[in-house]
Amino acid sequence: MMSFNRLRIALAGTLLSLPLAASTVRILQTNSAGDDVSIIDPATDKVVGTVHGIEVNHGAAAAPDGSRYYISDEADRTLDVVDAKTLSVTKRIPLSGHPNNISISKDGRRVYVSIAVAPGAVDVVDTTSLEKVKSIPVKGAVHNTYVTPDGKYVVSGSIPSKVITVIDAKTEEPVWSLEMDLGIRPMAFATNPDGSTKWIFVQLSRFNGFAVVDFATHKEINRVKLPDLPPGKAPFPEGGNESHGMAVTADGKTLVVNSRLNSSIYLYSIPDLKLLGSVEVGKSPDWVTLTPDGKKAYVANAASNSVSVIDIKAMKEITRIRVGQVPKRNITAVLP
Repeated sequence: MMSFNRLRIALAGTLLSLPLAASTVRILQTNSAGDDVSIIDPATDKVVGTVHGIEVNHGAAAAPDGSRYYISDEADRTLDVVDAKTLSVTKRIPLSGHPNNISISKDGRRVYVSIAVAPGAVDVVDTTSLEKVKSIPVKGAVHNTYVTPDGKYVVSGSIPSKVITVIDAKTEEPVWSLEMDLGIRPMAFATNPDGSTKWIFVQLSRFNGFAVVDFATHKEINRVKLPDLPPGKAPFPEGGNESHGMAVTADGKTLVVNSRLNSSIYLYSIPDLKLLGSVEVGKSPDWVTLTPDGKKAYVANAASNSVSVIDIKAMKEITRIRVGQVPKRNITAVLP
């Protein structure tokens, strides 16, 4: 008969040999000219679900436990709560004004909503009570709001005031700001070895490229212009800002940058910001999100009603997914 200790060791070995449960990854693609949000499975690159009934949907966020999606609703000036299983809207939370993009805290307890009307604010929604609990005043109507990779700060950007505002996530009070020479568009972040924020990459109004802001000194230290189109290729002027949408791979080594003007994405190495290459996508790429392994990029083509799927290492378009009308913001949701 096997002893208790031998049986325990045998059971432990069996458990260690079992495969770990894999997370489910979904790409949430908002469609700004419709009332639907497309849900893409990156394993198949197919639309596997649709959220209906959110007119002029803008930003998206996912609860870390996989239970809910949050969508900013421009038509109703609300933050809409979506059940991740049924894809039905379960609540509409009134906001202080017209919303744009949103972000969520690392623990999922707060959703931060850009309020895109003067005088400017970041609304804070508590995800337990599902109520707006605070409006943080900032200078100028807010276009985009982010949580830094370490979760310690909330960063907002305003187009009309040209101001970046950095908010302490614990106190929910602004701690520093930077006024630039052009309107603040999308942002992304580079980190230090300890995970703290090193740089903010900032896209700017009427500039086909990005600036680099040092987080410690609160100063712009570099500005990078994207390449001009080669001879024989015309820019695509219709749509929004020249360069709109950026993302950093999970290993922190590559920056992916959209050019709406060039209908392409560009890849830069971090930290030297050397151009690695480019990939043509659909017309007017407006936003980009990456898979957690950093292997694929999903680019929202606002003027093509599609999402381009990019193999980052090979620097080529794998496929193009048909979605709703005028797709703009997208996020990657990792669901346990």
